[in-house]
Amino acid sequence: MSEHTFDLVVLGGGSGGYAAALRASQLGMTVGLIEKNKVGGTCLHVGCIPTKALLHSAEVADVTRESAKYGITSTFGGVDIAAVTAYRQEVVSSKFKGLQGLIKARGITTIEGEGKLISPTTVQVGDDTVTGKNVILATGSYSRSLPGLEIGGRVITSEQALELDFVPKKVIVLGGGVIGVEFSSVWKSWGSDVQIIEALPHLVPNEDEAISKQFERAFRKRGINFNLGTRFQSVTQNDDGVVVTLEDGKTFEAELMLVAVGRGPVTANLGFEEVGVTMDRGFVITNERLATNIPGVYAVGDIVPGLQLAHRGFQQGIFVAEELAGLNPIVVDDANIPKVTYSDPEVASVGLSEAKAAEQYGADKISSYDYNLAGNGKSHIIGTAGLVKVVRVNDGPVVGVHMIGARVGELIGEAQLAVNWEAYPEDIAPLLHAHPTQNEALGEAFLALAGKPLHAI
Repeated sequence: MSEHTFDLVVLGGGSGGYAAALRASQLGMTVGLIEKNKVGGTCLHVGCIPTKALLHSAEVADVTRESAKYGITSTFGGVDIAAVTAYRQEVVSSKFKGLQGLIKARGITTIEGEGKLISPTTVQVGDDTVTGKNVILATGSYSRSLPGLEIGGRVITSEQALELDFVPKKVIVLGGGVIGVEFSSVWKSWGSDVQIIEALPHLVPNEDEAISKQFERAFRKRGINFNLGTRFQSVTQNDDGVVVTLEDGKTFEAELMLVAVGRGPVTANLGFEEVGVTMDRGFVITNERLATNIPGVYAVGDIVPGLQLAHRGFQQGIFVAEELAGLNPIVVDDANIPKVTYSDPEVASVGLSEAKAAEQYGADKISSYDYNLAGNGKSHIIGTAGLVKVVRVNDGPVVGVHMIGARVGELIGEAQLAVNWEAYPEDIAPLLHAHPTQNEALGEAFLALAGKPLHAI
């Protein structure tokens, strides 16, 4: 049994935890980082990074099939799933080694094992006691299911979907949010027959309705099937596959069912409630500065209610480290954190939807403009359709940017700056956007809202 003492103890080495550790070390604190699996967490090992590798593989498959329209002769011979797996694993392994090296170089002490909070300043890891002046809870999330829906056999989560050693001929995806549509996009590109089941009225239901509707048109055009507005009731399995029944009695059959209904907080049996941390349905409740009700104990990432995004956890980890160092960092509202769905087509947004802006400011106080990517030269060259929608307060700032189309995730940086800096379209309109780029589509939308559209009528 040994004891370790640090300025800061971080429980969990995912995006939020390791970001907090790195920034705290940079600011001169001694840091103990506790992780039961591998640093990098869900995002690096079974989430963002490996799924985007699959999505790139899927994009290559589609480009190969469609190469003739670009004047290139090629033949799509199928998916070598073993080679895809090797490619995915190499990407993850490389990033993991880099992160390990960075943590070591910063002098952070990594403690392997499952930690349990036993006091406001102490985490127990096996026989070891780890004590800090402050503690950050960053234990991440797991793939949720629905009440009564058991995972197993042909009913899988995204973690198992990543590890499949075959391409399913037919698959049902339960959930039309980010995880569901990304895997649907991959499987369709690889040749699977895909059926999405979403209880809400739209796919990607957290996006602006105009984006959701265009997304549905794009998926319909790709031949991805979806059933909206009816809830799942039950699933049965046999040797050949699954049969899914909805509450209206409709049934679907497939080889597999992916359960993609969101992620839950990993907080059970970790001592949080016993120490007195305020909880709600498994989530850790904090104030806007990410402090819990227990002095010196903070929480970041997926265990804090709100958006479950790796970069949100990353930003929150940095925020708490700077807060502890007395730097008084600014609070970024969840609404103003960029979101990207990396399917085909991509969806990217930041700020308020038109409906939310109307609710907050009044429908007569806002304006919006949709710029169709059909008018954008680079979008035409790469063969994508879509739109850029900008929402503003009349005679006021941009409060939302919503985009759909290939590669629009790469445009979210400028959109984030416009929203978070409360820029007026008139401020941005004089600034140049290089030609030909998809970035010009943002410029055109800002020009239109500034009252001087150039390539739009």
